[in-house]
Amino acid sequence: MELISHHDFVRLHPTGDHPEGSERLGVLQDAFDWREGPAARRADIERCHSPTLVDLVASIEQPTLLTLDTIASNSTYEAALLAAGCAMEAARVGGFAFGRPPGHHATHSEAMGFCFFNNVAVAARFSQVELGTERIAIVDWDVHHGNGTEDVFADDPSVFFVSLHQWPLYPGTGGPGDQRDGVLNIPLPPGSTDQDYLRVFDDMVVPAVAEFGPELVLVSAGFDAHEEDPLAGMLVTEAGFRELARRSAALAPRTAAVLEGGYNLETLPRLVAAALEGFS
Repeated sequence: MELISHHDFVRLHPTGDHPEGSERLGVLQDAFDWREGPAARRADIERCHSPTLVDLVASIEQPTLLTLDTIASNSTYEAALLAAGCAMEAARVGGFAFGRPPGHHATHSEAMGFCFFNNVAVAARFSQVELGTERIAIVDWDVHHGNGTEDVFADDPSVFFVSLHQWPLYPGTGGPGDQRDGVLNIPLPPGSTDQDYLRVFDDMVVPAVAEFGPELVLVSAGFDAHEEDPLAGMLVTEAGFRELARRSAALAPRTAAVLEGGYNLETLPRLVAAALEGFS
């Protein structure tokens, strides 16, 4: 699986000692061979987001908090365009995009949860508009519910969204009652293990996605469900991520992945390596 990133991710969008820092990309870029992806255009972003949100991110001139946990500065817009563009390129070639800021909490009109533009959503719309892909499944195994992705594709029958996540946990959505056509939310209790994840994947995700019949699966690949991640309480191991990736890749003829969470700098490279083995 080809890896897509950009050298400027370690320079742009500084966040100080925030968990979503440039060091995340630094350790991954040091650990793997990758090539640079392009920046998205504003028009690419506006397939998923309101012009008001794009204007807001583009207009930031000094460090500010857009929400209590979402730091922005005058280089955030450039970084967010690069992250979305790398996700688009990953979708085009069947690769894995390493970018920051992450994206799956960004709704149509709001930045939140460390996220500004929804990278996996932008990649999905790019695939439909420019690559002719008609049916896409997005499988999100970040430890947090992908509320932004669910929002962007609300009532869109061409995209099926699956989220496996710890619940209750930020952002407080994706609970047992949050289900509708085109959405499969699988809230899991703290302490869930590899076996718990793989059981619900086999019992719930596989048949639901098979019935939908996607041409492409895009994975929101978060690694913060790992047993040593500081921001959550799950017990997934390297072997678990390998199997999640393998099962995700078996859901459709084509697969691509986009980095979301994962905040332990010591474990992140080997977790990504395990996922790459599974995708391959």
